[in-house]
Amino acid sequence: MTDHTVEFVGTGESITVSEKETILSRCIEEGIAQEYSCRVGMCLACSAEILDGEVTQPAARGLSDTESEGYALTCMARPLSDLKLDRGKYPPSIEGDAIAGGEPASADD
Repeated sequence: MTDHTVEFVGTGESITVSEKETILSRCIEEGIAQEYSCRVGMCLACSAEILDGEVTQPAARGLSDTESEGYALTCMARPLSDLKLDRGKYPPSIEGDAIAGGEPASADD
């Protein structure tokens, strides 16, 4: 079993994760506060931008093929190399949806 170092940029945190476990499961075991919700690769709450390294995440249905090259859903992602991740970063399609949604309606509308 091969282990890889996963570094979370900007936090000073890093963990060792085997190729057989998800990044999120290891975060939980190590007491690292990684956001998550559904744990099945759909909600994107656990999204992180991949700054360096590679993951496998075939069950990450919430990401397009293009997005899965640059973003990891930590609940599904297993490392294939040492990684540098920026937690709380979402794919452009999600960021675009948030911007397109505009401001919430006021009580006067």
